[in-house]
This record gives sequence, C-alpha cells and structure tokens, in this order.
Amino acid sequence: MPLVMKQQTEETKERTSYEIAAQAAYDKKAWDIVILNMEPASIMADYFVICSVRNNRMAQSVADNIEEQLEKAGYTVRHVEGYRSGRWILIDAGEIIAHVFVEQDRSYYELENLWSDAERIPFEGE
Repeated sequence: MPLVMKQQTEETKERTSYEIAAQAAYDKKAWDIVILNMEPASIMADYFVICSVRNNRMAQSVADNIEEQLEKAGYTVRHVEGYRSGRWILIDAGEIIAHVFVEQDRSYYELENLWSDAERIPFEGE
C-alpha cells in the first residue's frame, strides 16, 4: 500500500503572529490594515499591526478577536490598554503590538508616519 503524504493546505499552513492578528482584525471588518516591521527601529516589538474601525464597540470586538486568535495559536497576550474607552486599543503580545483605532483617532496620531522608516509588510485578508 503506497504512502500518501498529506498536502499542506491553507488550514495547516504556519502563520506568523502578525498574520494572525491582521486576519483576526480583517475577520471583524477592520480596514486599512497595515503591518510594520519594527525589528530594526524599536525594542518594544518586532511588528506593529495597525487597523481602523468605525466606533468604540467595533474596536472592542476587533481587539477581542485579535486576543482570542493569538491565544488560540499559542501566543501570550501580555497587556491590553485602552479597551474601556475603545478609541485606541493596544494589544501587546510580545513580538507584536496590535493597534486598533477608531478612524478619527488613527488620522490624528498617524503612527504610520511616526514610523515611516519601518518596512511595510503587505496584507490582503482571506
């Protein structure tokens, strides 16, 4: 009987922490998702995932899903900041920090411009 090798499918493909966080945000309808490679520029985290949402409740829903999906994949979420107000929620999972912004606040703080030297990693949700 011949051996059958299991093909690697999308479900079994290893995903990075930033891909998991970005997809979790996308799954909850966040938009303008940007991934920044922060390794050469910051000691805080290796990657930033930044996304926009319409309102506070949506920000909380996106943050909950990011936290849930990261923990499901074996990553430890160390700290969540700004959840109560929901205007800018920061999720610290060690090597990645996810920033969930209400659209107006993201425009005001312009993190992408602050870290304009950081390499952008393309993301297109599935």
